[in-house]
Formats: sequence, C-alpha cells, structure tokens
Amino acid sequence: VCEKTPPPQNHKNVSGPLLFHPRTKGSQIVMDLSQRTVKRQSSFCNGITFSNRPIAVYEQVRLKITKKQYCWSGALRLGFTSKDPSRIQPENLPKYSCPDLVSQCGFWAKALPEELSEEGNIISFWVDKKGRVFYKLNDSHSTQFFSGVRICEPLWALIDVYGLTKEIQLLGKSFVHDPRLSISMCDLSLQDTHQDEEEEEEEQPFSPMSCHVPQNSQNLQQCLLLPGHLDSDVHFHDVHGIHVTKLDKHTVARLNHSGDERTLVFTNRPLYTSETVYMRVKVGFPSARCLSYGVTSCDPATLRPSDLPSNPESLVDRKEFWAMCWVTVPLQSGDILGFVVNPAGEVMMSHNGIRTGMQLCVDNSRPLSMFFGLHSPTAQLRILGTRFNFLYSYNILAASRCLFSQLRSPTIKSTFQSSPFSSAPESPTFPPSSDLLTDECAICYENAVDAVLYACGHMCLCYTCGLRLKKMTNACCPICRRTIKDIIKIYRNA
Repeated sequence: VCEKTPPPQNHKNVSGPLLFHPRTKGSQIVMDLSQRTVKRQSSFCNGITFSNRPIAVYEQVRLKITKKQYCWSGALRLGFTSKDPSRIQPENLPKYSCPDLVSQCGFWAKALPEELSEEGNIISFWVDKKGRVFYKLNDSHSTQFFSGVRICEPLWALIDVYGLTKEIQLLGKSFVHDPRLSISMCDLSLQDTHQDEEEEEEEQPFSPMSCHVPQNSQNLQQCLLLPGHLDSDVHFHDVHGIHVTKLDKHTVARLNHSGDERTLVFTNRPLYTSETVYMRVKVGFPSARCLSYGVTSCDPATLRPSDLPSNPESLVDRKEFWAMCWVTVPLQSGDILGFVVNPAGEVMMSHNGIRTGMQLCVDNSRPLSMFFGLHSPTAQLRILGTRFNFLYSYNILAASRCLFSQLRSPTIKSTFQSSPFSSAPESPTFPPSSDLLTDECAICYENAVDAVLYACGHMCLCYTCGLRLKKMTNACCPICRRTIKDIIKIYRNA
C-alpha cells in the first residue's frame, strides 16, 4: 500500500500507440495484426486482455464493441493492473477477471451494465489522480465506476471480453480535461482527440487476421432468413491448403499469393444427411466462380497439406470418393450460402436464402465431409453454423416403412448391406406427431410396439423388427437416426 499518494503520472512519459498486449491474453482471444482488435473465439470466458503499455492518469482508453453474442449474459469487465503484463504467463491467467483477478493484489476491475453491450457502442474509461475510475458511453456524461486504484505505480488497462461482448476494437487515446492541470495538457489532449477521430474513421477491422465479414445492404435482410438457432459444433479441419490460414476454428482466410493457390479447407467432421451448413463469404469485389465446393469420403486427417492441389477438379482422380463443383452465382461480401445433402444424395445450395437447385448427385451411403476452395477474389470464408432439417426426417421415415417391410422376406433381406439411416447426428428433438406415436410397429405395420431402442429411448418398433434392424451395418433409429446400441424387450401391463 502506498504510504502517500504522489503527484499523478505525467502523460508525456507515456508514448506510443495504445494497443493490446500481443502475448498476454486469454486462451480464447484471437488478435488482428494491428493489435487493435480482439475477439473471443468461443465460450463466454477466457477473454482477459491488457494494454501494451502503461496508461497515464486521465488518459482515456477508448474501445468500440464491434460484435455481440446474444446467447450469453454478463458484459465487459474493465479496469487496471499494476502488474506488467509482460511478466504474466498467459497460461496462468484465470477464466474470469471478476472475481479471480481482482482478488489478487494489484488488479482492479468491474463489470459494465449489460445494457451498454450493444454493437457500435464506444466505451471510454480512465483513472483520475485520486484513484477513481470513470467511464462514459459514446458522448454521454461520465459516470464514476469504482475507486481504490493505486496510482503510485504504472498502470496497464485490463479488459475482459466477457459474456455478451464478442469482439472489441481499440480506437486510440485521448485525455480527460482537468481544469487543475496545465494548459499544455489540454492542448495535447486536443491533438490526441483529433488524431483519434482520424483513426476512428479508418476503423480497420481484422486484416488479415480478422473474423469480421462486412455485410452489404441486400444481405442485411437475407440474414433474417437464417434459422433462429444454429449448432456450432461444425468448424474447419486443422488440415488445409498451404495458401490459406485459420483465423479461428470457424473462419479461414486466403493468403495473398501469386500463381497457383492451394486453398482447400475441410469441415472437421462429416455432415449428416439433411444437415445444412451455413457459410458467409468475404470477397474483394463481386465475382462468380470464386468459390468451389464439394463432398468427399476421405478423412482429412489422413491428408498432408502438400497433397492438396491448386485445382480441386483433380481430386476426383483419387481413390476416395470426391465430387465438386463451382458456385456460379456472383458473390458479394457478406453473402450467405447454405449447403445440404438430402436423403436422395442431392447436394443443394442456397444463396442469401434463395434455393439455387441441385448442384451435385452423390452417394451418401457413406460419411461425407465438405470441402471448399477459396479462389480470387474470395478473401474469407466463415462457418455460421448448421441446422438439421426435420422435414427430410419425415420423408426418410416414410420411405423406411416401405423399405423395411421387405425385411420379412429372407431372400430380400440378404441384399441389404447397411442401414439407410447410416449418416446419423446426435439425437435431435423431434416434433410431436401422432403418426410417430402409434402403437403399431413403424416397419411391419402388423405387430404392436414392444421394444425400446437404446440409447435414444424411442419406442417405434416391434421386438422382431428391432432385432432385424440391429443386425444391419450402421443401424440407426428410424425417428432420430441415432446409432442403435441395443434392442430392449418391453412388457405392457394388461
């Protein structure tokens, strides 16, 4: 504890641009090359960041909220630390600044109100010579945040990208005018403020280490056509072409390279039948045939980056199953594409919510991963998420009843090698339907339902048909398509 409070730090001793510390940051933080923009990749925590240099008394730390994630609660945590971030090991950072860091000596931080976490808001915060921390929103009046900061030591800014806040951008420095300070400080403050306004106009988002994809006016409306909820377990595989880089697990960017470009990327797992994956693209200028895509039975983990060609059409000569084509519609930055393989093996594509029809017809009896080729002028590709289409599930069930009714014939049963439900996701929540809740076996239509499928728990088959189904390769539940581990006989009370 300081025995007495010294005069406030001289702001002239603090030089250089205000950036994020390049090394000491939370495990979920990715940073652009300019060190002005940081983004939390996933989860709601592990987003602690620091400034690259000490902050002067009355110096404003100005940041802009550039992306909000609505599925979490809580907001930015802002404060200061007297610990030099360069002496902090990143692996020793806790998940949370509050209460984990602030319980340690030399750290002061507090959470902003959640209502301030809207995209586009500019938050400024600073410490005065009495150790009081203030903040203000946009051009509003300042509000005292908390107090008790020791200013007898150099202070670094502490910013925890937490909860609702997904991505922020530093806008530079300025100084709060204190009438008790010298005129020279005010003059320099005006110069700094003018410089900040110029920096704010530039607003350089993530380049090239950015996950931000600007949207055009058309796409702002098309985004509303996306499903209300998207699953986020599908991301890009670690194996990719040598001329592409992963910005985070959901975003890839094409590197500037002349000549043949090896820019193939893969999904981290095969897509299920009727599972739509939604992508967003960023292109340098509107162009057609700047993105190729396809499906393959090849496990990307078995490939080396040197195996991936510049021309994706040459992949069809490999021993695995490969099928590819080009996006022929002109693409603009922010356009949203959807890809799905339906039960008939048709690869369907949509562009900004508008179906473009069947693009390929493939053999979907085996697991199929998707791959993409980023061709000039495509700059970035981002996976927004996936959605399972339940309408296709109803069609599958209807087709299965006709198909499995033939299982009672020994001559026909031997011709079946695998289950038509072999591409199975985790059990989704299936909408209630009186047709699916009948006491009649969904396969033979003759026997009563007297078996439960393990592990999904669905009761839709008789025990006899259930045993026949279980013997098939990759047998899956006709309702949810989850893998059948066992058939359990049930007995009803009279």
